[in-house]
Amino acid sequence: MRLLIRNASQLVTVSAHGARTKRGAEMRDLGIIEDGALLIDEGKIAWVGRSADAPSFDRSSPDVEVFDAEGRVVMPGFVDPHTHLIFAGSREDEFALRCEGLTYQQIAERGGGILNTVRATRGTDRKKLRSLASHRLDRLLRYGTTTAEIKSGYGLTEEDELKMLQAAHDLSAEHLVTVVSTFLGAHALPPEYADDRTGYIELITSQMIPYIARKGLARFVDVFCDSGYFTREETVRIFESATSNGLGLKLHADELSATGAVEDAARFGAASVDHLEYISKEEIGLLAKSETAAVLLPGVSFFLAQRYAPARELIESGAVVAIASDYNPGSCMSFSMPLMITIACTQMKMTPEEAITAATLNAAAAIGLSGERGSLEVGKWADIIILESSSYRSLPYEFGGNPIAHVVKNGVLLEF
Repeated sequence: MRLLIRNASQLVTVSAHGARTKRGAEMRDLGIIEDGALLIDEGKIAWVGRSADAPSFDRSSPDVEVFDAEGRVVMPGFVDPHTHLIFAGSREDEFALRCEGLTYQQIAERGGGILNTVRATRGTDRKKLRSLASHRLDRLLRYGTTTAEIKSGYGLTEEDELKMLQAAHDLSAEHLVTVVSTFLGAHALPPEYADDRTGYIELITSQMIPYIARKGLARFVDVFCDSGYFTREETVRIFESATSNGLGLKLHADELSATGAVEDAARFGAASVDHLEYISKEEIGLLAKSETAAVLLPGVSFFLAQRYAPARELIESGAVVAIASDYNPGSCMSFSMPLMITIACTQMKMTPEEAITAATLNAAAAIGLSGERGSLEVGKWADIIILESSSYRSLPYEFGGNPIAHVVKNGVLLEF
C-alpha cells in the first residue's frame, strides 16, 4: 500500500542529509518545503518534494491512498528518549507535600519518592503493568509520540526488574509505538540492600545484566548517578558490565548536584546523558566533542520548580541536544512532547526550531534510531504527524492542548 501526502502548507523534514544528528546552528534548519508532499511505500518514505512535482496516480487505484494536507503542517513524529512509563500506583500525595514546601529529596528520605513506586510496582503483575503502560502509550501516540524509550527501575529485585522488562518487550511486539527498552536496575538502592551496596552492585553486574543481554530484554543499561543514589565508581562498574555484555549505555546525571559523571558517559561512548541541571562548563565541553547526546528534561524542572539545564550553552557549544518528557509518577506526570517543546522554548530559551529538532532527529539519536526515524527522508520509516495549524511555530505557541490532527505510523494513517 502506498500513501501520498500532498499540499502541506509546510513539510518540516528536519533533514540532516544523511547525518545522524544536528548540532549548533544546524538545529535551526528544519528543511522546510512549502506546499510539500511525500510518498510512502511499504511503510517507508520513497519520495519527498513539492506537491507540484509529486508522482501522479489514478485516485481510483486500489493500492494508492492520497491524503490532502492543505493548510496543515506535516512533520516527523516525536521521539521521546526518556520515559519511566511502566509503573503502578500514584504519588499525588507527594505532589501535595511539595506544594507545602517539602523537597523531592526530603520526601524520599521519609520513604517516599522512587521507593514508593517500587512498593506499588512490586505488588502488580506483568499483565497489569503491561495493560497500564499500553494505555499510556495510546495517549502518547495521540499526542504525536511515535517512538518511546521505556526504562525499568521500579522493581529493584531480579524478579521485578525482569517483570518490567518483559512487559516492555510485550509492548514492543503489540503496540504501534516503537518501544526501546532500557534496564535501570541502578535507579535507587532497594531496602533489602540498605546495608550492602556492594552486594546490590554485584547482583546487577554479575547476574542481571548478563541475563538481560542473553534474553534480549533491553537495548541499554542506565544508572542514576547523583547525590543519594549511585556513585561514579559504582556507575563505572555497571558500565563495564553492560559494555562487556554488548549493551548500550545511558546515564542520569547532574540532576541534584554536580557529579562529574558526564566524563564517564563520554569516555564510555554512552548514547546519552540525561538531566544535566547542574552540568559544569568543563562537562559541556566534553559533550561537545563527543557523540553522546545531552537529553534535557524540561518537564521535570517545571514540575519540581527547580533549575533548568543550560540548553543555550549546550547548543552553542556544539553538543547534540535532545529533549524528552521523563514521564514518571514522581517528577513529571506528563507525556506531552508538545508541552515539553513549549517549556523548552519559554524556560530554557530554545528556539522553536531547535526544540523541534531536539524532539525528533536528535531524540532519535539518543536511543540509537536516527538512521531510521526522526526525520522525513527517503528510506526512513514513515512516522509522521500532521498538525491542526499551518505553521510549525504554532506548536510551542498554542500550549496546553493537543495540536495533532493526524498520526501516520510506519506508513499507516491511524484512526483515533
